[in-house]
Amino acid sequence: MAVYIYVVARDFGFAPNPFHGVCTLATCKPVVRRKAKIGDWVIGMGGAKLDAVGRCIFAMHVTGTMSFDEYWTDPRFRDKRPVRNGSRVMMLGDNIYHQEDGDWRQLDSHHSRPDGSPDLHNIGTDTGADRVLISEKFFYFGSSAPEVPKAILDEIQYTNLRGHRVYMDYECEALLNWFMASQSANQNRIVDDPFQFKQSAARYSVSDDKIFN
Repeated sequence: MAVYIYVVARDFGFAPNPFHGVCTLATCKPVVRRKAKIGDWVIGMGGAKLDAVGRCIFAMHVTGTMSFDEYWTDPRFRDKRPVRNGSRVMMLGDNIYHQEDGDWRQLDSHHSRPDGSPDLHNIGTDTGADRVLISEKFFYFGSSAPEVPKAILDEIQYTNLRGHRVYMDYECEALLNWFMASQSANQNRIVDDPFQFKQSAARYSVSDDKIFN
């Protein structure tokens, strides 16, 4: 099994989306979504922009994968379709893509333009991997992200850099054991709101690398 670790630059509750009892990664990180398999782990560490370096925002054990169209039509994930005039959780739904006549359709969502129209750059990035990662065994800490012991991060030579790193599970044994030992009570729980949950109505565009409030 592999362990994918990356820096979470933005934490709205959109990518990943930990709501409705299942943690999903359906947007952003196309390489991770393309390569991660059932049984692998995906771990998001806090970034400098969130003032959370060395802290773990989430960890998800991949228990399923599906295409965007499968995700769109699966009744289990209907609640993950965004409703922009709904609650914060509803606004941040990540079930935003499906195909019609071979073309991608994007719902009005966190990844749309400020006026709600499709953002072609986000569509291109997100659909670069037609794959959604599903986890029914996850830890989501949000703004209460705990600090991972420095000795554990040093052991895997973790550094706070852009992109993602891939390890074999035995290389991250201490890190995975730390989750199970010290955080077992938090499995499948939303410990705290996302760092940027109060900005749930905001939009993000990868072309501008900008958040539109």
